[in-house]
Amino acid sequence: MGLMLCPADDEVTSPDISWSHYGFNPFRHWLAQTEGLALAEMVGFAGNRPWSSVTTTLAPLLDHPDDDGDLTPAQCAAMLPRLEAIISERSQAADDPILQRRIDNTRQLIDVMKYCVDKDIPLDFC
Repeated sequence: MGLMLCPADDEVTSPDISWSHYGFNPFRHWLAQTEGLALAEMVGFAGNRPWSSVTTTLAPLLDHPDDDGDLTPAQCAAMLPRLEAIISERSQAADDPILQRRIDNTRQLIDVMKYCVDKDIPLDFC
């Protein structure tokens, strides 16, 4: 069983991105690490640090259940600049195959989020 992030429009041609649950976990940890966070320290990930203490715009994505709910178009719009910056920052070392996979996943996520923002529809976690 896996995880898919897709626009909440029921269009079969809409962009989406999917991972296994195992695959999404390291992606989310990598994003948190780029923001200077250790997910293991956070509430919901076996830690005690509250999410209210975090200032990253990526918090709604990082602190989201894997298999239910959505992100609003406004949340997606707020995250896009930081996700694009991460790609710019990390692309120099893209000869590492794992890093390249993370960058590719981030690009796909950006495409889906942009679609949601443009259409003013939520991004579903399913």
